[in-house]
Formats: sequence, C-alpha cells, structure tokens
Amino acid sequence: MKLFSNIKGDLFGGVTAGIVALPLALAFGIQAFSGVASPDAASMGAYVGLTGAMLLGFFAALFGGTHSQISGPTGPMTVITATLVSGAWASSGGCISEVLISMALAAIFCGLFQILFGIIKIGKYVRYIPYPVLSGFMSGIGVIIILQQLYPLVGQSGSGSMIDQLAGLPAAFSHTSLTALLLGIGTVAIIYLFPLLTKKVPSTLVALIVMTVVSLFINMDGVATIGAIPSGLPKPFFLHDQVSLSGINWGTVLVAAVIPGLTLAGLGSIDTLLTSVVADNITKTKHNSNRELIGQGIGNAVAGLFCGLPGAGATMRTVVNVKSGGRTQLSGMVHALLLLAIMLGLGSVVQYVPLSVLAGILITVGWGIIDFKGFKDLPKIPRADAVVLIVVFLVTVFVDLLTAVGIGMVIACVLFMKRASDLVEGGYSSQELTNFDKESPWDDEHGMPDTVAHKIYVQRLNGPIFFGTINKFKDVMQTVPESAKIVIIRMRLVSFMDQSGLYAMEEAIKDLQARGTMVLMTIIQPQPMYMLTKMNLIPDIVPEEHTFPTFEACTDFLRKELNVKQ
Repeated sequence: MKLFSNIKGDLFGGVTAGIVALPLALAFGIQAFSGVASPDAASMGAYVGLTGAMLLGFFAALFGGTHSQISGPTGPMTVITATLVSGAWASSGGCISEVLISMALAAIFCGLFQILFGIIKIGKYVRYIPYPVLSGFMSGIGVIIILQQLYPLVGQSGSGSMIDQLAGLPAAFSHTSLTALLLGIGTVAIIYLFPLLTKKVPSTLVALIVMTVVSLFINMDGVATIGAIPSGLPKPFFLHDQVSLSGINWGTVLVAAVIPGLTLAGLGSIDTLLTSVVADNITKTKHNSNRELIGQGIGNAVAGLFCGLPGAGATMRTVVNVKSGGRTQLSGMVHALLLLAIMLGLGSVVQYVPLSVLAGILITVGWGIIDFKGFKDLPKIPRADAVVLIVVFLVTVFVDLLTAVGIGMVIACVLFMKRASDLVEGGYSSQELTNFDKESPWDDEHGMPDTVAHKIYVQRLNGPIFFGTINKFKDVMQTVPESAKIVIIRMRLVSFMDQSGLYAMEEAIKDLQARGTMVLMTIIQPQPMYMLTKMNLIPDIVPEEHTFPTFEACTDFLRKELNVKQ
C-alpha cells in the first residue's frame, strides 16, 4: 500500500496511537530510571521515554517493513534498559552524565546490530522460537514490571535485583502513602472499567488525566510527581545539558555498551517481529521481516543518538492504530509527530503527573503481558513443554532475559530431538518428520461430493506441527479460499503436535469458523488426538461428530449432510 493511499485513516490511526503512546512513553521512561537515586530521575526518565517514542516511532515507520506498525518503548526493552541504567549509576558513583552516555551508546549499538540482523536476513529465524519459550519469557517480563511498580504504587522507591526488590517489599509496604496508593488503584480501576462505557477514547489516557486532576485537588504530601521535563527539540547526547564528556574513558564505556546493545537488539527484534505477525493477522497483509529489522535499527540508533529510550514494535499501540484506520507507514509517522508536538508544548503540564498513577498504568501493562492461558494449560500440555515454560519464566525473573531465551531454546531443541527419535523408532519415516506441506489428492479421496458445487476444500497436512513448522503451517492454512464452505483437514500424516502447534491449529480453525466455514478433521493420530482432546479443542471448538477415523466416513457424513446421492 502506497504512503498516501489512506490519508484519512492513517491520520486518525496515528493520532489515536499517539494518544495511547503518551502515558506509556512517560511510564516506561520513568521505570527505566527507577534505579537512579536523583531528584531529577523522574523528569529525565519522562524525557528519554518521550524522545525514544518519537524518534523510534518516526524512523521505524519510515524505513520499516510492516505498514501499520507503531514502535516505541516496550516493557521487555525497558526492563533491560533499567538494569543497564541502574548499573551505570552504581558503577559511576552517581554520575548522571555517564548514565546518559551508557544508555545512548547501548541504544546506538542496539540499532546497529538490528541493521546487521536485517542485512544478513536473520529475521526469518525468529519464527523458530517455541511457544513455551515465548510464554515463559513474556510472563516473566510481566511479573518483573508489576513487582517493580509496587514501590511507586505505595509512594516508595526501590532498586537492585529482583531478589533484593522482593526482600524490600515488606519494608516499603510498612511505609505506604495512602494517597499514592489510592491514586494508583484509581488508575487501574479506570483503565479496566472505562471501556465498559466506551472504547472510542483510550482508557489509559482517561486514567492519566482524571487521576492527575484529582491529585491536584487533594493533599499531595508524600506523593512524588514527574517534575519539570526538558522542553524543546531533543539534542544529541554529546550536546545534552547534563552530559559532560570530560574524563570519560571511551574505550571502557564503548566496550561496556556492546553486550547490553546486543541484548536489546535480540530482544527488540523478537518483540518487533511478533507484533508484525499480529499486524499481519489483523490487516491480512505480509510484512518484510528483514526490512522491518533494518527500520527498527535505524530508529533505535537515531533515538540513542538523541538520548532516547530504545524500544520495539508495540503490540497494543499497533492494534489501536489498525483498529482506528491506520494502514500505511504514514500512521506511524503521524503518531511520532504528535508526540513531538506534546514535547514542545505540554511539558509544563506533564510535570504534575504522580508517579503512582504511572505505576498503575504499568501494572496493567505487566498484567496484560502475562500469558495466563499458558499457565492455565500447564497440567494439560506435554510435560516437556511445561518444564520449558517454567524454567524460562523463572530464569527471566531472577536471572536475565537473554539467558532465559537461550536456555529455553536449548532445552526445547533437545526435547524435540528426543521426540523425533521416539517417533522414528515408532515407525514414522524421516520424510514425514521433515516434509510438511500441502499435497495433491490422496488415493482414498474417491467418492467425494462435487467439491466445486458444494465448495468443499481438502487441506492435506504432512508432518509434525511444532514450533519449527508452525509458520509454514499458517501459510498453508491461509491458502484456503474464502469461498470454501467446508474444509476437511487431513491429519493422517501429522505424527506429532507440541504446544506451539496446538495453538496454531486452534487459531487456524477459529479463523475458518469465524467466516462461516465448517471444519472437519480426519484420521487424527494418537498423540495429536491426545493434545486436541486434552486441551478441549475437541469437542469445544471442533465437535466430535466432525472428526472421522477414515476419509470414507467423512465422505459418508458429507453426503448425508449435503443430501447428495452416491
């Protein structure tokens, strides 16, 4: 779609996304600087959050490969940046200049690594991350965000590792500011309850405005606010008012920024491409993953150059943009320009926002990131998948994010090799384990009612549906024509399904049923049948009477259903 082919929708989508992005940019920026024990930490955090959202949002949209994507600071990226910032603050003995330089260089390295990822076409490999790894990873991030925001929610400050913060919670709660707590709880209540009245206005923005106004009319003793944030156009980090280049050991600083930059690049790439898939599913388009990584890299590098918070494609803001009419890169650029206007004109107003209100906003963000479905299904999914999910979750919360993904991938690959070995020993050929695609009609497909007249479509699957094949499976399922009224999914050669494959199958069937298509399944092998019934996909989504032990039984059912004679 061309840049100016949907001007009205893009303008409205971009403005709406910008309004949603404002409180999140402020909140994520302040969270990133939560480990800085300085009176100016909140105002500086708000500044870097807005700057990052604006510059990343503009350049990622301009150069990226997902038309409707909105980019900016996100929960996972902010967690990594917060660790970097607090470490730089401690190692420098409380030097804000070195903190800003470290963050800026890490964001620049993040951008350069992402550009490299795009050039060497590494984007396609993100699809091979198993669902349990992503589930445990995202849930861990959600828990980290919530735990970190419990401190400002009660009017206190906390820093250090997650174990330190957990240990310090009782002391923080014993000194709770009732005013701060009520403002935070009120924020959460508005975010969840306001959509019951209307969804036309973002509830996050309503909560921010309402609770800030309320705070101005009550006793604010003990309730911290953002404070004045720098106004005007952002400056490069080496010209920033609070940055001094004298005495900086550039060799040490540059080396220290490489690993955080690589961590941010890896995490941001995963975060972004997952959001790109969400955008594709809604808009029925297909993104260019490698171009998207290059666009994100340019955006993060520019953001870092101007002391902006690094970020990634933001799922909630992207969905808001698409639902509001945004379809091209113009919507992302409009969202960024709105944030620029806010920086230039509303900085004096933003200073009155209580930190407990932003904590309430972030707690809802963290809650939304947690994969409750994955945890709810733990007793039902294969034990190996459950182990991967739990290990990744715990390592994410108590160690670090990149280590969690690495450990999860290693465990998942080892377990899959074990499963593949078991299947081969059980009589499945190696071709069936590696060849997954749609095929020409099979020998037993005689006697089928006229597929054209009755708009019957047969989808033949060959091979296991697991984390390594789900994207190909999704591509195959998308070939089902819109005109099909009955789809027969042939499962005879599907020897194995893991949690990733199960959820992909569930999504594909629901998409077909949403457009009025009847889904039938034939010859389901024992392991996939166990998974489908254990997770209640059969019979809750596909009734038992729509599953058949042979293709002939399915044919007989259709003849009776369609009243067709032999």
